[in-house]
Amino acid sequence: MNIFRVHFTWKEKQYELKALSLDMTHPYFVSIKDLVLPEENGVLINPADDEIRKNFGNVRQLMLPFQSVSLIEEFTVDPDAKPDKPAPKGGVVRTDRFPKKS
Repeated sequence: MNIFRVHFTWKEKQYELKALSLDMTHPYFVSIKDLVLPEENGVLINPADDEIRKNFGNVRQLMLPFQSVSLIEEFTVDPDAKPDKPAPKGGVVRTDRFPKKS
């Protein structure tokens, strides 16, 4: 399952969101769906993670202008996941448009 990490600017602050679905077919926007939000830890509170959950926790789809996006990374597995935790649930995004060369 592919996972995307999108770096963007919103209200003059830098954010980093992870998502399972990304669509760049719109001429002016990057569409992000199926957000993977940071988990709440009952013991330690990370203010950055708390702000992301507060701002984007109820969002179904996020449309970001291309100018606000600075970097989009695609991974086959979540780079921040702990080895003992399963991958987040959601649709699988695969394409055979650019097959791997051996």
